[in-house]
Amino acid sequence: MRKTMMAALLALACTVPTVAGAVDLEKFVREETFKDVKISPGGDYFAATVPLEDITAVVIMRTSDNKITGSFRPPRNNHATRFDWVSNERLLIELSQKFGSLDTPQRTGELYAIDANGGRGELLVGYRVESNGPGTRIQPKKVEAVAAFLTDELAGDDRNVLVAVWPFSDDPFTRVERLDVRSGHRVAVARSPVRRADFATDNKGEVRFAHGAGSDNVNKLYYRETGSSQWALVNDEAITGRIETVIGFSDDNSLAYLKVQEPKGPDQLVSWNPATKERRTLLVDEVVDPYRIIYRNGTSVPVGALYVGDTTRSRFFDETSADARLYHSLEAAFKQPVLITSSTRDGKTVLVETWTGNDPGSFYVFDTVGKSAQHLISRSDWLDVDTTAPVRAVSLKARDGLPLHGYLTLPHGSDGRNLPMVVLPHGGPYDVFDDGRYDIESQMLADAGYAVLQINFRGSGNYGRAHTQAGARQWGGTMQDDVTDATRWAIGQGIANKDRICIYGASYGAYSAMMGVAREQGLYKCAAGYVGVYDLPMMFTRGDIQNRGSGATYLREWLGDPAQLGPVSPVNLAGQIKVPVFLAAGGEDERAPIEHTKRMEAALKKAGTPVESLYYSTEGHGFYRPEHRREYYSRLLAFLSQSLGGATASATPPAGSKAP
Repeated sequence: MRKTMMAALLALACTVPTVAGAVDLEKFVREETFKDVKISPGGDYFAATVPLEDITAVVIMRTSDNKITGSFRPPRNNHATRFDWVSNERLLIELSQKFGSLDTPQRTGELYAIDANGGRGELLVGYRVESNGPGTRIQPKKVEAVAAFLTDELAGDDRNVLVAVWPFSDDPFTRVERLDVRSGHRVAVARSPVRRADFATDNKGEVRFAHGAGSDNVNKLYYRETGSSQWALVNDEAITGRIETVIGFSDDNSLAYLKVQEPKGPDQLVSWNPATKERRTLLVDEVVDPYRIIYRNGTSVPVGALYVGDTTRSRFFDETSADARLYHSLEAAFKQPVLITSSTRDGKTVLVETWTGNDPGSFYVFDTVGKSAQHLISRSDWLDVDTTAPVRAVSLKARDGLPLHGYLTLPHGSDGRNLPMVVLPHGGPYDVFDDGRYDIESQMLADAGYAVLQINFRGSGNYGRAHTQAGARQWGGTMQDDVTDATRWAIGQGIANKDRICIYGASYGAYSAMMGVAREQGLYKCAAGYVGVYDLPMMFTRGDIQNRGSGATYLREWLGDPAQLGPVSPVNLAGQIKVPVFLAAGGEDERAPIEHTKRMEAALKKAGTPVESLYYSTEGHGFYRPEHRREYYSRLLAFLSQSLGGATASATPPAGSKAP
C-alpha cells in the first residue's frame, strides 16, 4: 500500500468510540477517502477527487514519492465532479453544484485549471469569473458570461481543449470553441444546428456530431464531414423512435460508434459508416444497457463496454483483441470486476479500479509491459471487507409479467431465512437504478440485522428505454406495484419474516415508502422518509425542477397533469397510514422543499398516526454535516428497531436542531 498517499487523504478523517454489539455508525457516516483517481499523460502525477463535508476537492500527487504538489478546494456546495489532464503538467476541473448529499449534481459550466505543482490555479470559464482574471475571453478586453463543458482534451495539444459553450439563455444554440487552458482565450470552431447540443469529435479533434433537443425534448443527431460547416440530420427521435448518441470513432475515423436507445430492448452499441450509411450492431445484452464504455488505453477509441446486471462483465467488439485479453486477464487475476479508468498516453501504465457489492473498491497501478500490479489506495480502507454484508442479484416478475431485477443484501453470517427486512426503493426515480455496488445505507441496515431489498421498478434505468418509459405517469401506480410485488416475492421465498418488514427511502424513495404503507395495509410495520416529496401538485410550483429549461415539460411527461395527482399524493392519504412513520428533511432543500415533509407530518398527526421527525434548517437534499448524518441514522435505527427489533447505533449523538 502507498502509505504516504493514504495518510494524506485520511488527514481529515475522525473516529468515535464504539460499543460492542451495536452498529458502529462511523463506518457509514465517514466519507470515502476519495472518489476517483487519474494518472497524468506522462505518468508523473496522480489527481484525485476527495469528498469533504459539503464539497469535493481535488489533490495532485507526484507518483515518485506520493507528495501532494497541488490542490483545489471549491466553494460550499460545489463539487469537482470531473477532471481531465490536458497535459502532463495541467489539469482541467469541471464544477457541479448540489444542495445536499443526495441532490443530483447540476453542472455549473465552470472550468478551473491548475498546474500539477499547484501553480496558476484559475477559473477560466463560468458565471463567477472575475473581469480582471483570465476570464472566458473571446477578445482581449471582453469577458462573456457563459457555461462551458469539455468536449475533447485534444491529445497531443498541451495548451488547448475543445469545449461546448452554452450562452445564458433558454434553450440556447450551443457552439464549440477552442479554449486555451492558460490564458482563458477562446476561438470559435463550430455552431450547433440544434438547441442544447453536446458534440462529438473524431480522433483528430474535428467536430463531427451534434446531439441535442429543444423544449419539446425530442432528440436529434446531426453529422458533418471533415472541414465542413454543413450539418446533415442523421436521426430524429420523432421519426425513428430511437435516441442516438456518439461514443467515439474507429482508429482511422472511418466508422463512428453510436449508443442507440431503441423503443424496445436494452441499448445497443452500433457502428455507422458515414460514407456508405451502413449500420452494424456490435454489442447488445439481452437484459441490461451498457454501464460504462471501455476505451483503448491512452486513446479515445471505444473497444467495448462494461455491463452490470446479475453479474458484472466486460464485452468487446473483438473478443480476440489485445484490449479484451488484457481485461479478461485482469478479471481473472483480481477475481472481481475491473475497469481501467485512466492511462498514460503511451498506454504502458494504467489505473485499474476493482470493486464488489461488499467492497467500495480499490485502485491499482498496472504495468502493461511488465504485467505487474501495485496497490495504490482503497476507497474506504477502514472497512474489513471480510465482515461486510454480502450482496446478491435477484430477479422476479411483476404482477403484469414485467421482468424485475434488483439486489438483496443480507447480514454477514446470516442464512438468509425468515429475516426482518427493510425494503429500500431508490430515489430519482427515472433512469436511476441500483447497481449492486457497495451501498452505505444497505450495509448499515444489514449491520443492524436486516435483510435489505432493492428493486429496479419500472422507470429505473439500465434495463432498456421501454423499462424506463413504463414508469411514465405511474407514481403511486404500477411503479408502486413493482415494489409491493418484490416485497411479497421476498416473503414467498422465505427470506423475509412477513410480520417484520418496514419500507424506507429518500427523495422519490421516501414517496414510495409513504405510498407503500398507505396502499398496502398490513404489509409493512413502519415507514421512513428522508427528504421526500409527498405533495405531487406542489412539484409544479415549488422546487427547482420546473425552473430548468424544459422542466415543466418534463414534469408533465413523467408525472402527469398536476390536477390529477392529488389522489396519489401521500399528504392526502395520511388517514390510510396506520403504522409508525419517521420523517426527516432539510430547510435548504431545493429539490424536495421542506414544506413537503412539514405537510406530511401535519397530515399524519391530524390522522392520529404516530410520527417522529427530524429537521435541520441548514441542510439540503440530504444531510452533509457528519454530526447531522450521525444523529439522523441513530434516530432511523432506533425507529426501525421499535418495529423490527434490530440493533441500534453504538453512541448517542448530540441533540438535533429544529427547522423554523
